[in-house]
Amino acid sequence: MERTCELIKQAKEGNKEAQSILVEENSGLIWSVVKRFQGRGYDKEDLFQIGSIGLLKCIENFDLERNVKFSTYAVPLIMGEIKRFLRDDGIVKVSRSLKEASYKIKREKEHYQKLYNREPTLKEIAVTLDMDESDILMAMESGQEVCSLHQVIYQSEGDEIHLEDKLEQQADLIEQTVDNIYVQELLKKLNEQERQIIHMRYFQNQTQAAIAKKIGISQVQVSRMEKKILNKLRKNANTKENGNL
Repeated sequence: MERTCELIKQAKEGNKEAQSILVEENSGLIWSVVKRFQGRGYDKEDLFQIGSIGLLKCIENFDLERNVKFSTYAVPLIMGEIKRFLRDDGIVKVSRSLKEASYKIKREKEHYQKLYNREPTLKEIAVTLDMDESDILMAMESGQEVCSLHQVIYQSEGDEIHLEDKLEQQADLIEQTVDNIYVQELLKKLNEQERQIIHMRYFQNQTQAAIAKKIGISQVQVSRMEKKILNKLRKNANTKENGNL
């Protein structure tokens, strides 16, 4: 952390080498954000460059006096920079592969409806088409005609809602869903006790003391296990991201 702070200080003073080092050392962070926007018709290298611009803005605005991790501060700003780029680009671009996937999903849903008289679940579509659930979500979202982001889709008494406003809301919902799927995949790598500890600690917001009492071990043991589990999750997350990117 001290080294990062020193590099940020130098970068703020205009040191280009320090800026380059910070971008390079945080490239994994930028890629993890870029991954959320894959499948929208944009080259991931281009999005990485936009994310890098966002990181440089983070460096410029980061307050060294605040007790905040740089990565924690950087993620929402990198994401915001990419979102602004997508919004300002003016057109919703859908890649050919996503269009094809959207068509396959539509056909599968119709076929399933005829056979079983109900809509298939996301998991059932994924199994049948041999696709990741996150890819299916993206394809379903993109299965619309290409149109202007500034198109008015609702108007009442002088108030207008543009397509970009609606897409922003839908994109946030999809990101939350994809994030949830991603977390669930990582948790599958843990054993039953590890999953139980993470669930109680981070999903139920229980204290280490409360967890220790419930599972019959000391608070010190819970603390050690929590650190070990988090390191394991980070390692699995990095392996997964490097494999995908």
